[in-house]
Amino acid sequence: MLRVLLWELGKLVRLRSVQLGLAAALLLPILWAFAPGLRQLYKLELVSGWQVPALALITGMDFLFPFLTAMAAAEVLGSEVSLGTLKSVLLRPSPRSRLLFAKLLTVLFYPLMLVTVSLLGSLLISLIASVFDPRSFGLGSFAGGTGLGPGSFGGVGILSPLAAFGEVFRAHVLAAMVLWPMAALALLYCTIFLNTTSAALAAISTILLMRLLVAFPAITPFLLTTYLDLYLRSGTDITLGLSLLLIYTFGFGGLALLIFERKDV
Repeated sequence: MLRVLLWELGKLVRLRSVQLGLAAALLLPILWAFAPGLRQLYKLELVSGWQVPALALITGMDFLFPFLTAMAAAEVLGSEVSLGTLKSVLLRPSPRSRLLFAKLLTVLFYPLMLVTVSLLGSLLISLIASVFDPRSFGLGSFAGGTGLGPGSFGGVGILSPLAAFGEVFRAHVLAAMVLWPMAALALLYCTIFLNTTSAALAAISTILLMRLLVAFPAITPFLLTTYLDLYLRSGTDITLGLSLLLIYTFGFGGLALLIFERKDV
């Protein structure tokens, strides 16, 4: 199983959509660091480089990161279908479920890669920018908040570098977990349609339609889209949200395994 998983991870990083997505995640923080006009959207003047990761993460999670996740998750299976290599892979004496389970773990790993690159890009550009403007982009202690913890960007007092990193790290891990159901959903649709574009569009459309269901208050607490901003929350909201996100992830992944086992490829 480990060999299959490592093989799938190797194929993942060679996908063009994955390479472009990681490049976008790396470059996104530069937009915020060197485009003060955009920061006016948040009525914010940076006082620390620890605030750059929040700006990159919040804007990325609004649409870009879910879209990139859906595209990559769909292409993990869809690229093999389009190239005609999936049939030859399935002829090997190995269960179909093992192959798709490895692909599922691979697509769940991609959001972690995405937010990690975004975080590293944010900290790197903050260090570079601090050479020119140490008062706005330094990574030392500061009065304010990271935008990903108590008090948002205003904070609740003086924040140390260690505390700031803890808030930023926690939010990025939660953001990756928020993207897990979307990755599993895109893979599920790809087992149904066996087409990258159709699967990605179906996954994004499903999320957009679920957002409209907030008009029905009775089901709102159970909607996946209710917890898309989980990385900005705290307390019991996180426990409930993570539980629901994991249920969606395992549910979509389990359906994908069942369908793929019976699919005529």
